[in-house]
Amino acid sequence: MQTWQMQEAKSRLSEVVKEAERLGPQEITVHGRPVAVVLSRADYERLTGTGESLVAFMHRSPLVGLEELDFPRDPGLTRELSL
Repeated sequence: MQTWQMQEAKSRLSEVVKEAERLGPQEITVHGRPVAVVLSRADYERLTGTGESLVAFMHRSPLVGLEELDFPRDPGLTRELSL
């Protein structure tokens, strides 16, 4: 990840954005401390998901419409925990 000082990132914002799209996330620092990351839109959408609801996701499942699903369980006893 390329690092930019805030002043440089401000003066070269279009380059920072193009580099984020071309090379990936770009880190911005203030006084040597990382404070922000510029992401491409594609990276942002990949990280935040599709925005699809859980219900819509479940309706797209290949298991939709099956009468019975068998999820076998381990018949063993529960384990002891020390707290």
